[in-house]
Amino acid sequence: MGKLVFLFVFLSFGIVNAQQASVSVVKYEELEKRIQQEKDKLLVVNFWSTTCAPCVKELPHFIEVNNKHTDEPKFKMILVSLDRLADKEKVNSFIQNKNITAEVILLDDIKRMNIWIPKFENDWNGNIPVTLFYKNGLKVHFNDGEMSKEELEDTINKNLF
Repeated sequence: MGKLVFLFVFLSFGIVNAQQASVSVVKYEELEKRIQQEKDKLLVVNFWSTTCAPCVKELPHFIEVNNKHTDEPKFKMILVSLDRLADKEKVNSFIQNKNITAEVILLDDIKRMNIWIPKFENDWNGNIPVTLFYKNGLKVHFNDGEMSKEELEDTINKNLF
């Protein structure tokens, strides 16, 4: 019985903190729909790229904070890669190497960025990293540029409950 309980706990922990096997590829409309579907949560949406030094620099903070809130039912983080579709395998390797447990999607919609960027935020000039915070489907905070762990945690704590 003890071994069975250990196995259950081990498998449950592995499932909760598991990395995704492959990044999902979406268009803007699908991402917008996902944001609207997470109405009962504080949703943290970070736009980044594997080739963006400030993005890669802040990513460990996002990973740590996401892991801290894994059991919080009112919290969700989505990391939106703006890498090219041709670099999907590079993104998959990056996710595995960095032990990223937050959901990662690849936004394959670069040709229409002048259309969807202002729909996320009028003040967004297209640079990354950018992080948007949504609560009940409504944007509550926009951060243009790199975030420190403290800034990320403060913004989450102000808006989570």
